[in-house]
Formats: sequence, structure tokens, C-alpha cells
Amino acid sequence: MSTMTYVARDSATMLRRNLVHIRRYPSLTIMLVAQPILLLLLFTFVFGGTMGDGLTSGGGREAYLVYITPAILVMAVASVASGTSISVAMDMTEGIVARFKTMAIARGSLLTGHVLGAMIQTLFVVVVTGVVAVLLGYRVDGGPAGLLAAFGVLAMLAFATTWLAVMFGVTSKSVETASNWPILLVLLPFLGSGFVPTESMPTAIRWFAEYQPFTPVIETLRAFLDGTPLDATDGLLAVAWCAGLALVGYLVSRKSFAPVG
Repeated sequence: MSTMTYVARDSATMLRRNLVHIRRYPSLTIMLVAQPILLLLLFTFVFGGTMGDGLTSGGGREAYLVYITPAILVMAVASVASGTSISVAMDMTEGIVARFKTMAIARGSLLTGHVLGAMIQTLFVVVVTGVVAVLLGYRVDGGPAGLLAAFGVLAMLAFATTWLAVMFGVTSKSVETASNWPILLVLLPFLGSGFVPTESMPTAIRWFAEYQPFTPVIETLRAFLDGTPLDATDGLLAVAWCAGLALVGYLVSRKSFAPVG
């Protein structure tokens, strides 16, 4: 058996292990789905009338729904990171990793299983959230090509945030600590262009909002979903941020996990 086949086999086994965990604890997936949907309902029906009129004269809830849906989809991606971080931290602190040390498994396959399982869970949450947005009246004006491109951006972001979550789980000394770090990922869209234009912010906050990772991702999603011209700078920054965050998460995770295997 070749090395690649060996790694793929063990990674597939670890993926099945994580999918079984997800199936046995559906309440976690329900919670992850509920969080972005509740935010979508809250901002659309409580703040949407006023905020939509502020964006476009007479735009109301419909205009604000169009504006915030990309941000809610990004938050749906980020919300899964907390569960991933906790799951990895539990493996690291409850003895299962020590048990795997005694077994002939491919080094890093445990982390790969977590990443693949989290990606599947994340994309499920994104699809459900998107369906709810459509039921509320959101329409993708970018057509099938725009929808496919937006899905690709979300998958890219999911890959990056998942590796960051794995990094938090591997490096944290306790499950409680691992559960706290991903909260930063959920909060970042609020400090970007997710819910209000950055032009309306004070100078210092505006500078942070424009250069933090999620703003170019959100703006790229808006362009693809709305069918508007994509700012090349936003597109390049979105790819660069996702690639950089994924690389950092991967390298730190593998280094911290190195004794296993």
C-alpha cells in the first residue's frame, strides 16, 4: 500500500468517526444552524426597516436583507469553528490522542478527519441559512455563475476558519479555552462591512473594518451574489486572507500535533 493510500484510508476513517459524532449529537448542528438564522431574522425584521432606509431611500427591509445576507452567510461559516475547536480540544485532553499514539495510523489523519467533517457541517449550515434567506425574499441577481462563485468563496473561507479552529483546539490547554477563541471569528463581521457601510464609521474603526479579513470576503460575496462588478482588490484580498489564515492554522496545528503518529 502506497503512502498516499495509507494516509487517505486513515483520514477517511477519522472522517467517518467525526460524522458519527455529528449524527449522534444533532443538537449541536441545530444550534449552529439556528444562530445565523436567528441573526438573519433579528436584523431583517427588527432593524431592517430603519437600516434599509438608511442604505437606500425607501429601501426598507428588502434592501437591508440584500445587504446583510452575505454577512450572515460568513457568520454561519464562522459559527461552526467553535464546535470544531471544542471537538479537537476534547480529543487532545481526554486521552484519545494518547491511545492513537499506540496505533499504526497516519500522522495527522486525526486532524484531517476533523477538517473534512467540519467542512461538511459548515457547508450544510451555509445551505440551510441561504435557503431561509431566499424564503424571506432574498434573490441572487448574479445568476448561477455568481451563485457558484459565491459558494466557492464560502468554501474557501470555511477551509481557512476550520484550520484556525483546529489550531485553537490543538494549542489550548482546556476545552473551555478552546471554546473562547473562535468567538473572535463570529464577532469580526460586526466590525466590518457586514451590517453597515464602512464609510459611516469613525476613522479608526473604519480603518480596522476595511483591512480586517472578513470585509473583503463579504464584499466579494456581495459582488457575486448581486451581480455587480467585483473590485479586484477585494477579490485578491479575500483569497490572500483565506490562504494565509489556512496556512497559519495548518502549520501551527501540525507542529503542535507533531508528537502524534
